[in-house]
Amino acid sequence: MRRLNFQTAGLFLVLAIILSGCGTTGTEQSGHNGAAGIDGSGAAASGAQRAQLFQGTELDNPASPLSNRVIRFDFDSNVIKPEYLPILQAHGEYLATHPEYKVSLEGHTDERGSREYNLALGERRAKAVQRILLLNGAAAEQLGTVSYGEEKPVDPGHNEAAWAKNRRAVLVYYQ
Repeated sequence: MRRLNFQTAGLFLVLAIILSGCGTTGTEQSGHNGAAGIDGSGAAASGAQRAQLFQGTELDNPASPLSNRVIRFDFDSNVIKPEYLPILQAHGEYLATHPEYKVSLEGHTDERGSREYNLALGERRAKAVQRILLLNGAAAEQLGTVSYGEEKPVDPGHNEAAWAKNRRAVLVYYQ
């Protein structure tokens, strides 16, 4: 009988892991028949019904504005765009009713500009988000700010599409 070497055994292990992940979509919800988007009668569930079936926290519910934690900015700006105000209002109100949570507000920039300038701009972006959260009920002790400037790009490209993704503030919840 032929012995398996470590490389062959590792290959079989990787294949087994990959194949075991193919049997589920991760969208099954307990309390119904297991088919995502189907209620107990077999009818397709609407987006609102799926939101009601969501089993996680409000922060992770994709139907909730609280699941949106990235605020994007225009070039060389720390002005909050109007489309982000309802999201920040929801986060501020959530923090007001959940004092056990804290949020780190991370400011980011694109690669253009000096390192020092980008760190300052990232800080202004984080502080702009902080002000809106405070106006909507969050407590100052729940919020901290940090600037990463251009150091942690979400897209490493060197074009406008990449730069637009990198100009952001991110809300990171913790307890």
